[in-house]
Amino acid sequence: MVHIILMLFCLAAFSQTEIDKQTIQQQYEVALEELVQIVTKPTPLSFKKAVFTVENAYWDNELDYELFNKQINTYTQLCKAIIQSRDLLYNEEDKEKVKIHAAIFWALTDTIPIQFGDEVVKHEPFTYDFEDFFGQKDWSKMFVIKLLNTKTGNCHSLPYLYKILAEELGEEAYLSLAPNHIYIKLKNKQSGWYNTELTSGIFPIDAWLKSSGYIHMDAIRNGIFMDTLGQQQSIALCMLDLAQGYEKKLGINDGQFILKACETALKYYPNYVNAMLMKAETQRKIITQRMKAAGAETISELFIYSAATQELFNDMEQTYAKIHQLGYRKMPEQMYIDWLVSLQENKEKYQNKKIINFTTNTH
Repeated sequence: MVHIILMLFCLAAFSQTEIDKQTIQQQYEVALEELVQIVTKPTPLSFKKAVFTVENAYWDNELDYELFNKQINTYTQLCKAIIQSRDLLYNEEDKEKVKIHAAIFWALTDTIPIQFGDEVVKHEPFTYDFEDFFGQKDWSKMFVIKLLNTKTGNCHSLPYLYKILAEELGEEAYLSLAPNHIYIKLKNKQSGWYNTELTSGIFPIDAWLKSSGYIHMDAIRNGIFMDTLGQQQSIALCMLDLAQGYEKKLGINDGQFILKACETALKYYPNYVNAMLMKAETQRKIITQRMKAAGAETISELFIYSAATQELFNDMEQTYAKIHQLGYRKMPEQMYIDWLVSLQENKEKYQNKKIINFTTNTH
C-alpha cells in the first residue's frame, strides 16, 4: 500500500512538472508572437513593449505593465526636469535634440539634487553590477526591471533603458554591438557620430572599442559590430533575449523553440551574429542528444538513419562558417572585464573630448 501511495505521489509530481513546462512553453510561444506583432506593426515600433514582453515571459507573466510604465515615467519626468534646469555649451540647430540626450545621460550617470518643498533629495546614479554580469547564474540580472528596482545594471540593461527613455522623450537612440557588449551610438551636427558608454558614464572614441583586440575589420565592414541598429534590429535583440531566457528556464528541451526564436531574429537582423551563435550551438546540442539516444559513437552513424539530422548538421556547419566569415571572434570573459576596466583607467586616452566639452552643464 505504501509503495502504491509513493508511486501515485511521484506520478502526480511528474504530471505537475510536465504541466508547468507546457505552460511555460506556451507563454514563450505567445511572447515570441507578440514580438513579431510589434516588429511588423505599421505604427511606430515599441522597444519598451518588446523589452517588457521578454522580461514578463521569464517571470511567468506576473509582471505589471502599468507599474513598469510608471517606473519608466518617473525617469522620463526627471529627464524633462533636467532639460528645463540645465543648459549646454552647444549652439547648433539640433540643440534641443542634444539636450534630450544629455538629460538622459545625466539621469543615468549623475547625482542630481531634487527640490521637494524645503527639502532637497539626491537622485543617485545607476551603477554597474560586476557580479554575474552575463546572467549565467541569474538571468534576471540582464533585465531593465532589475535595473529599475536595484539601480544596478550592466551593458545590457543600461543601454536598453537609455533607448526606452529616448523614445519616451520623442528621440531616437541607436543600440550598437561589440563583443559581449551593447552601447549607445548617437549623432549631432557638431561632432558627427559618437559613442555613449553607460557602464562607465563616458563617451569613448572608436579606438577604445577596437582596443579589445576582438573586433576584426571584417566584423565592422559586415555590420556585426560598431554599427547602428534600427528598430527592427533592436527588437531582434529582444527575440534572442527571449530564446536565452527560455533556455535558462527549461534548458534546451527539444531545441525547436530556441531555433524558431533565433530564425525569427535573423529574419529581421540577418547578420545578427549572436543569434547565429545560439542557433548553431542549439543545433550542436540537438545532434548530441540524438547521438546519445541512438547510442551512436559518431555523427555519421546517425546520418544512416536520419536525413533530417544530416540536414541539421550541414546547416550548423554553414552557420559556423558564416560566423567566422563575418569576422566574429569570441572574447574571453576575463578579457572582457579587463577591457571594461581599461576605459576607467585610461579615460584621458579614450574620452571623446568634443562631447565632454559641450555636456559640461550650467545650472
